[in-house]
Amino acid sequence: MDLSQIKMVATDMDGTLLNDKGEVSTHFYTLFEQLRNLGVVFVAASGRQYYSIIHKLNAIKDDIFVIAENGALTMQKDLELQTTTIDRATYLELLDITKNIKGSQVILCGRKKAYIEDYGQDFRNMLDEYYGKYEVLDDLSQAIDDQYLKIAICHQEGSEKYLYPALKHLEDRLKVKVSGEVWLDLSHNLANKGYALEQLQKSHNIRPEETMVFGDYNNDLEMMSQATYSFAMENAHPNVKAIANYITKSNNENGVEYMLQKMIEDKKVMLNK
Repeated sequence: MDLSQIKMVATDMDGTLLNDKGEVSTHFYTLFEQLRNLGVVFVAASGRQYYSIIHKLNAIKDDIFVIAENGALTMQKDLELQTTTIDRATYLELLDITKNIKGSQVILCGRKKAYIEDYGQDFRNMLDEYYGKYEVLDDLSQAIDDQYLKIAICHQEGSEKYLYPALKHLEDRLKVKVSGEVWLDLSHNLANKGYALEQLQKSHNIRPEETMVFGDYNNDLEMMSQATYSFAMENAHPNVKAIANYITKSNNENGVEYMLQKMIEDKKVMLNK
């Protein structure tokens, strides 16, 4: 495998670049400096809120592209490059459906902030890891002065078992994506990491053969198809391993950094020829 031609790297965050403690390794930042010096475009692509992503990557936030909310929002510094929303009528319809799913905890992911109802302190403590800005409302239908990027639903007993069966009938018109063990996202059909990454590739004239991506869960599937060098983490969902062209070490073993190091070494060999 010769990675010397890579011009763009896109990586998921949770279960991929971040370890199970939600941390970015210090070695990653060393590698990032080398990537930047080599002219490689770096993209952080996550289901997380934009503010949460740049908090995690604060040291390099002005030097990267950010695909947030599973592709509903793409940012470069303070510049909004792409936003894919759902309309209020659709949102209210989805709110009625999700409220009838026993055990569901619903988050409206707006452009300005996220909105939740009062599910208790334990839920808010968990939410703090993924959302930098949110507001607690008496009723989610009260959120009106914002754009709706997606609806994230949490079920503490498992999203594939308790949420997906109740919502999969919406797949003919919306993106219904199991994005984690307890998370499922509902969004516009074009709000996915693959479509957002494709737009960045086109704007930079970068081909799939020049792109490397990393992911671990079902919300990374579309992104996998945008790169010849698609890597599933060792800890990835079976669906991701099935579609990825390669597998790297787990997130706790710095699998992303392992392949970035190899790519940097390949580029240096090419430059020295």
